[in-house]
Amino acid sequence: MPRMGRIVLPNYPHHVVQRGHNRQVVFAAPEDFQRYLDDLRELKEVFAVKVYAYCLMTNHVHLLLAPDDSAAGLGQLMKALAARATRYRNRLKGRSGTLWESRYKSSIVQTDAYLLACARYIELNPVRARMVAEPADYLWSSYRDRMCGKGDRFI
Repeated sequence: MPRMGRIVLPNYPHHVVQRGHNRQVVFAAPEDFQRYLDDLRELKEVFAVKVYAYCLMTNHVHLLLAPDDSAAGLGQLMKALAARATRYRNRLKGRSGTLWESRYKSSIVQTDAYLLACARYIELNPVRARMVAEPADYLWSSYRDRMCGKGDRFI
C-alpha cells in the first residue's frame, strides 16, 4: 500500500523533525553541526524556504520552515539536506547506508500563537535534554540569533 502524501501548504510554517536512524548520532563534532547549518543556509535560498527557527541535537533536528508559493520547496529542501548530511557522514565514517530514520515528520503551524510556541519548544530542546542550563548557551539553535543578535544570522 502506498504511503499517504504529506500535506504542505505554501506560505505556512511547518514544524519539521528528522531523526537519526535507530537514534544514532548524526552530529558528533562542531564541524558536523556547522556543515548542516551551512547547507541549510544555502538550500533555503535555492528552494525559496524561510527558516523561522532550528535546533540541531546530536541525533535529530527540529526545523520551523515555510515554503514560498511552491509547496514543493519544503520537500526538495529536506531531501537535499538529508542527502548532503548522509553523504558527508558516510564519507567521514567510511560507511554506507542511511543516516536518517524514515521520512521527516512535519506538521503545519496555522496560528501566530502556535508559531511562537513552536519556536519556543524547538529552542528549549537542549534545556529540556539537560545539555545546557540556558538556551543561549547552546550554539546549535536559532535562539542566540533571534534573542541575542548572535549566531548565524540567517533566520
